[in-house]
Amino acid sequence: MRFTIFQESLKGSRKVNQDRLAYTYSRETLLLVLADGMGGHAGGEIAAQIAVRLFIECFQQEAKPALKNPLRFLQDTMQRAHQALGSYANQFSMLETPRTTCVACIVQANYAYWAHVGDSRLYLFRQGGLIGQTKDHSKVQYLVDQGIIAADEVVNHPDRNKIFSCLGVVVDPGIDLSRRTPLRIGDLIVLCTDGLWSVYPQQELTRALTGTPILKSAPILMREAEARGGPDGDNLSLIVVRWGPEALADDLATTTITETLNLGEFQTEVDRTLTLTDRRGVQRDLTEDEIERAIAEIQATIKRYRR
Repeated sequence: MRFTIFQESLKGSRKVNQDRLAYTYSRETLLLVLADGMGGHAGGEIAAQIAVRLFIECFQQEAKPALKNPLRFLQDTMQRAHQALGSYANQFSMLETPRTTCVACIVQANYAYWAHVGDSRLYLFRQGGLIGQTKDHSKVQYLVDQGIIAADEVVNHPDRNKIFSCLGVVVDPGIDLSRRTPLRIGDLIVLCTDGLWSVYPQQELTRALTGTPILKSAPILMREAEARGGPDGDNLSLIVVRWGPEALADDLATTTITETLNLGEFQTEVDRTLTLTDRRGVQRDLTEDEIERAIAEIQATIKRYRR
């Protein structure tokens, strides 16, 4: 595999960043995963951290160097993450289970597969056009589907933040799976949270990333999106992959080439955000000891639910 990749998460105007994101790859398979912890529920960032870390650990147990069934892997791991959140809440007698959206993508043998729950999105762009996109599990998406509101009314609608499916919800989440989608050289895979897509419409996002080196354009896009969010701006996160060896000239030096990896070897880049709220959902700065203890508890939960 050969590709160029960028990822970043910004806090916006919020005190705590509840987004988590990461990518990891073997010689033959790439995983992208992004989660947006739900701020109205205690420990949203804990939920996002559990989901992302569980995806990474399950992937590295199974992709040696390829996954047998990418779509089944995505569905099973989403379900495992959902169960892990319930277990975490029960262990610490939390009044509410931590909740998060999640979108994940597998690229293998020049095909892309993705799954999502909630309103974190995946876009697939080809030559400036949109050829694939997730469909939000939200009230406003339902209203659009019913013809009650227009698509351009979603961003400013008072019910925009009402999500009807996510990881950690009381009932089993509705997990949407894509078809196996062939990739072409130059295709762009974009994963982002609503803090980005709500201020950067899809057509504008396409123009910003197409035909330019993503390692230059993506950071500029993120700063512009954060500025657009203003004093009420949400956390915003982005992963962008340009597929194939024929990257733009300015990207050639940073093109990832996986053929050099040994069997069973992985490269991983994880968002290093460590801001956490306490289990009551109170947003405060935890001490280093509290953060270490919280991370140890998260890892213990993940260990029980990985393969």
